Amino acid sequence: MSTAPEHPASPIDSLPAELRPAYEVLAAGAAQILPENGLAERLLAAHTEGRPLRVKLGIDPSGADLTLGHAVVLRKLRQFQDFGHTAVLVVGGFTGQVGDPSGKTATRSAQSAEQVIANARGYFDQVMRILDPQRTEIRDNADWLGTMSLAQLLDYTRQLTVAQLLERDDFAKRFAANTPITLSEFFYPLLQGIDSVEIAADLELGGTDQTFNNLVGRVLQRAKGQPPQTVLTLPLLVGIDGVEKMGKSLNNFVAITEPPDEQFGKLMRIPDSVVQLYATLCTTLPPDQVAALADEVAAGGGRANQAKRRVAREIVTLYHGAAAAAAAEERFNAIFRDHQLPTDAPVFATRLTDPVHLPAVLTAAGLAESSSAARRLIDAGAVRIDGEPVARGRYELPAAELAGRLLAVGKRKAARIAAEPG
Repeated sequence: MSTAPEHPASPIDSLPAELRPAYEVLAAGAAQILPENGLAERLLAAHTEGRPLRVKLGIDPSGADLTLGHAVVLRKLRQFQDFGHTAVLVVGGFTGQVGDPSGKTATRSAQSAEQVIANARGYFDQVMRILDPQRTEIRDNADWLGTMSLAQLLDYTRQLTVAQLLERDDFAKRFAANTPITLSEFFYPLLQGIDSVEIAADLELGGTDQTFNNLVGRVLQRAKGQPPQTVLTLPLLVGIDGVEKMGKSLNNFVAITEPPDEQFGKLMRIPDSVVQLYATLCTTLPPDQVAALADEVAAGGGRANQAKRRVAREIVTLYHGAAAAAAAEERFNAIFRDHQLPTDAPVFATRLTDPVHLPAVLTAAGLAESSSAARRLIDAGAVRIDGEPVARGRYELPAAELAGRLLAVGKRKAARIAAEPG
């Protein structure tokens, strides 16, 4: 007769009471923790040894504005910092020149060292809106990869096989489709794993698309006599459409540098089905409060709307402060609730040059049948920008008055205007 427990013990059960609150917060929202008991073991080891964990995140700055999608893993890293651990950002000064093939269907263009450095400047200004600089260590992998001898690199290659690399989903698909895979792309997971050895990482964070790369670090650390790092992956955040992965090309993103009004307005457009996901991945709310919000959403109606408002306030507060979040909500009420404008208006992306010819924008956005019809609508007082009527005869206006705003005709036709780079 088996003496095994009816329910297997959870990793948290192995921790003393004082470490369990940290575990609950740090494990919340994770897609996977590998091995399953790895986080608990690392927390216990750090506690016993009286030292902070070294939590690694590899970044190859692209120069693009950070979105809430990018911020998911950074927010988790900040949680580790809040519990006293050290964030180790490994900048891809060398690997950025190779190009991460994760999730790619074709070979990615490499960047020059100068491009990587230039992109990093604006990137870190945004990153430090989330992380605690006092608990952040920044390392450039060009310092070790750029000086590594061929003999040293070949020694590492003996730890991986081509068959293992082809198990990776994106490589497997490209190989099956006879799409070229360069040798440098095969090297990328190896180089990322070497980073973990060089900084002696205790734990590595990444999106689910980085799972394979992060696990390579465990293999190489074990080969070099280091304790293998725990891997904690996080889901890829869906955009405000609730369907596709958040991305600028789909206009379903919220940038962390956007003004409070724009952030709040966009977040109020997320479907109820993803409110809990946003609360988990994009706010600092503890798990019990996230669960309570999920119950509010399930109740539907006004309670679901209030839950969504809470999430929007929490996110705007993170990047702009509580006062700005409250003001953004008041403005949202004035525009959408009091004027009864649609909150789910489609986004219309267009190039805006000063001055903007408003009739042309109304026509292109499908809000008027022609430029002449658009002028008549303006003169009749039927055209509003964020709820404010456009003055009769005002056909030209500065681009700043339209970018990111809700352009509406009457109460049934509206579009949010997004400015494309010109």
